Amino acid sequence: MRRMTYMIASTIDGRITGPDNDNPDFFLHEGDHGDFLRAEFPEVLPTHVRPMFGLDGVPNKHFDTVLQGRGSWDIGMREGITNAYQHLRSIVFTRSIAESPDPTVEFVANDPLERVRELKREPGAGIWLCGGGTLATALRPEIDELIIKLHPVVAGAGIAMFDGDFAPEEFALAEAKPFESGVVHLTYRKR
Repeated sequence: MRRMTYMIASTIDGRITGPDNDNPDFFLHEGDHGDFLRAEFPEVLPTHVRPMFGLDGVPNKHFDTVLQGRGSWDIGMREGITNAYQHLRSIVFTRSIAESPDPTVEFVANDPLERVRELKREPGAGIWLCGGGTLATALRPEIDELIIKLHPVVAGAGIAMFDGDFAPEEFALAEAKPFESGVVHLTYRKR
């Protein structure tokens, strides 16, 4: 069975973007953490920036499918990008848009949990949940792994990694990888 990983950049106070759900410019873009990310997880870089890093045509290592909520997808749409991850199977969960403007992006309006359970039963590589907080909350029962790219920033407000009701759930720390930049990659697996 395929595994779903919620891999997300976060501030120390658990924010994944600003209050207006804009493309966050408070995350560190330069530093040794970026080199690691490009080498180990090339598929998480958007298609349009991959050539700038010599990753055009580099095969995916961990994931072949990316899941986004409408808010995460809208960040790219505001820049005119209908599919930021053309090198992955792209699925967007939304009830407010009936049809995808891009034939390479599947829009899903029904229960996200059921759709993810179907995806997990299909053959293939891992499934990457890239955001946002509301979708992560809805899919939390199916999240097998969390990879938090923790940046040395406090935002004070914004969209949280999980945005829902109080429901504690334990994960076990599998790896902590600190970088000189101050970023720490934390990998947790569901207990």
